[in-house]
Amino acid sequence: MRKELVINATPPETRAALLEDGRAVEVFHERRGRQGLVGNVYLGRVHRVLAGMQAAFVSLGLERDAFLYVEDAVPHAVDLDGGEEGEEGGRASGATDRPRIGDVLVEDQEIVVQVTKDPLAGKGPRVSTSLSLPGRLLVYLPGVPQVGISRRIADEGERERLRQVLEAFGGPGGFIARTAAAGATPAELDADRQYLSGLAERIRRKAETASAPALLLRELDLTLRVARDLAGPDFDAIRVDDAHAHARLEEFLAAVAPSLAPRLQLDDAAEPLFDRYGVEAEIENALKSRVTLASGGSIVIHQTEALVAIDVNSGRYVGKEDLEQTVFAINCEAIPEVARQMRLRDLGGLLVVDFIDMADPEHRREVFERFEGELARDRARTRILQISEFGLVEVTRQRSRGNLERVLTRSCPDCGGTGRVKTDLTAALDLRRSLLRSPALFLPGDTVRIRVAPSVARVLIEGDPPVLQDVEDKLRVGVELVPDESLPPGGYSFD
Repeated sequence: MRKELVINATPPETRAALLEDGRAVEVFHERRGRQGLVGNVYLGRVHRVLAGMQAAFVSLGLERDAFLYVEDAVPHAVDLDGGEEGEEGGRASGATDRPRIGDVLVEDQEIVVQVTKDPLAGKGPRVSTSLSLPGRLLVYLPGVPQVGISRRIADEGERERLRQVLEAFGGPGGFIARTAAAGATPAELDADRQYLSGLAERIRRKAETASAPALLLRELDLTLRVARDLAGPDFDAIRVDDAHAHARLEEFLAAVAPSLAPRLQLDDAAEPLFDRYGVEAEIENALKSRVTLASGGSIVIHQTEALVAIDVNSGRYVGKEDLEQTVFAINCEAIPEVARQMRLRDLGGLLVVDFIDMADPEHRREVFERFEGELARDRARTRILQISEFGLVEVTRQRSRGNLERVLTRSCPDCGGTGRVKTDLTAALDLRRSLLRSPALFLPGDTVRIRVAPSVARVLIEGDPPVLQDVEDKLRVGVELVPDESLPPGGYSFD
């Protein structure tokens, strides 16, 4: 599989896309003044302890207090980087017995925490007292004596070699080898260890002298972060379209991943980078609910407060054999696209995929196994339940940041966030009812001047019978319509 990383750095926004075989599978955005918080380390102050929820609110100096669950308030083994889940090597004493929040924290206590989830849906960030400091090859766990290997390193011999190197490090904390550590020499791993241990020491010293709330460590910006976390030996190219960002990446890779430096390219072509690689079109399509399949079938994606519903439809595809074979073929075609859309849109939480009903149990089994195989390529942690008799598959997917829709769109101001606006006829009839509802506002003989959206004006004027004719008769007033293109769809106002 051909992998590439393309980075579009155009202030005040930086965007990055991971391409697999020429198609975008993950997209990241970062805007000036709105950088994500995940990975930041703070000296926080416990603002409120919630015994009934076994959690606490922690002040970080942000707009909203952070939320700290009791499980995250004690040292524990850590799952890292979404798909780079490590194996547990050990826990701090007593971490296996769940304590009560009041035994761990008291109000006004100062604690060092790390953000694990960005603020979402009006909630503050989620934090943990178990720090995980990622490097290029390793992740350092200052408070947990844990040794683990990324589950994406499949070779058992390599896993055992890495485990022996990590166990030889010793020290008070623990390490997990990232996917990029495969094949790394002991000297390279030790260099990463020394850097991360020094970083942890700087955080500790700063926490001793700072006054809460205070930022102790800011995570790398998007340009450097995606190069650190995504690019590996299997990447063909890292392309960036900004000279300044290219220089920063060149210096960064020379320090942390010299083998990747020759693959870094400055792309200064006239055609925008994201246009040339089709990323712009992929982003635009990812904001739509319907995804068309090559056969004529489709996938419909609806996000709700509680879950994401993904529906597979046959559309125009009618097949060539019997119904069961047709349904099976559509479901199989939809599987890789459903998995890709989950990654591209960064859909998290509970997802329910409604495949077209299949009568053959073998077909259901094969669809499930293929879907499970596609999800294994996802960096985010996923859990999948067996396909039901009705073709439903439940998936939970790790969510740490706002998905693409939340980042790039907002609730429609004209429809109260439902995502729909009224038709022109509905708006015209609403206007008629509004006039008839308030007869005392007008005197007989008055001329009522109303600004309306042009499309609504056409309905009012050309309607048969005219929508406002009875209003003029009943109120004994004249109505003057003024088309106004500045009004939202279906909008009107009285002058």
